[in-house]
Amino acid sequence: MSQDASNLAQRFISPEPVHITDRMIADFCAAVGEKNPLYVDAAAAKAGPYGGIIAPPALVASPTFRRGESSADRAERFRQGGLMAGIDMELETPMRAGDIITTTTEIKETYEKTGRTGTMTFTVIRSTLTNQKGEVIARVDYRMMSRKR
Repeated sequence: MSQDASNLAQRFISPEPVHITDRMIADFCAAVGEKNPLYVDAAAAKAGPYGGIIAPPALVASPTFRRGESSADRAERFRQGGLMAGIDMELETPMRAGDIITTTTEIKETYEKTGRTGTMTFTVIRSTLTNQKGEVIARVDYRMMSRKR
């Protein structure tokens, strides 16, 4: 596996934080068919382990939080195109309505693999979501794949 050191450690901070609202959580739950009472039922959630409604874990991987770098930077870095090859999430603290989330994005790793169709380059982009208290909500690794030309 080879590393392209020129891309590693580049860090981008979201230009504006995301304000989490009750409506945002409810809309996300409706869109994905989430019915867990911890996410959609205020009374049940209040009696639960978190003392109120929390956001479903999958919300951290939504496009809302993929804003750490500008479109121009992303276009230059991935000008050959590519496709999503996987997402890994490391969850730390529940996200709640009222949280103000800042996203920091960095190139975590690049490597190559050779398959039956040729060489592919993988880039792992890590987004770290932090709330207004400085608590890490989640680390999300997006694995992008492009064919080497």
